[in-house]
Amino acid sequence: MPRKISFLNYKGGVGKTSLIVNTAACLARLGKRVLLLDFDTQSNASIWLMRLERWNKLNADGTGAIYSIFEPGRVQVKDLVIRDVLENKDGEKLLPGLDLVPTTFNLVDLEGEYRSDAKRPAYVLFQEQLAAIEHGYDFILFDCPPNILRASQCGVFCSNEIYVPANPDALSLIGFTLLIDKLHKFHALSASFRRSTMGPAAQVQGVIMNAIKAGSDIEVPKMRMQLRLNQFKSARRVAATARIFDAQIRDAMIVRRAVTLGLPVNLVAHDAGANDNDTVVGDYRKLATELIHHADTF
Repeated sequence: MPRKISFLNYKGGVGKTSLIVNTAACLARLGKRVLLLDFDTQSNASIWLMRLERWNKLNADGTGAIYSIFEPGRVQVKDLVIRDVLENKDGEKLLPGLDLVPTTFNLVDLEGEYRSDAKRPAYVLFQEQLAAIEHGYDFILFDCPPNILRASQCGVFCSNEIYVPANPDALSLIGFTLLIDKLHKFHALSASFRRSTMGPAAQVQGVIMNAIKAGSDIEVPKMRMQLRLNQFKSARRVAATARIFDAQIRDAMIVRRAVTLGLPVNLVAHDAGANDNDTVVGDYRKLATELIHHADTF
């Protein structure tokens, strides 16, 4: 059974998409089969991995994006998977093992115009279709917007783990606190639709400090986050094994350059295969390795 993971914080702008794209790429480099599903209407992960020219064609048509399983509903998740999504201008595959189910701006219609059956909400329909292909992956990652509305619900309902990207600031702490409250309300709402084969409902397993600027003192924000995490653990509102990850992601110009090039940082850095432990490439690799081993704790 694959590990199904949502990356989510109620505070936007924490660098969630750069975190999930580069973590997915590192997992693929480590030999894992990874499926990334983009549930953020901004489509940043899809644009990044497909590059703008390929994504524009999808956006103009819309039928190859995730919303098309809901409306018009003539395709299923299995039809939308872009295998080994990263490629150069000649179509050569650059990173085997990283697949994508993309989104476009029309996903916003899931929140308003789409009318689902109360007995079969959108997240149930999605879960049933994902179950048909999930056996082919080691990791399934969901890029969720900063809320638990219908799009995020699809990822959260299918997940067993949630990781919270956070910046060393007060707003990330507030976003984390709000997330826990909204998450428990959604679990109560969706409990009757869960099946035993899905595994346990998603719990927060970790907080990842992200986009840390050079010279920043993050010890006080980390201490405050740890105190809040301890409170939630005592109240059994997060996993007993939840923790702030040791791996921390620094802010680096190469991340912004990677977005422009349509590549993850481990394919941009010329020394990606060398000793790069003290670079952002090394940060993402450490995070991917820590994520793999964190499963040993639960």
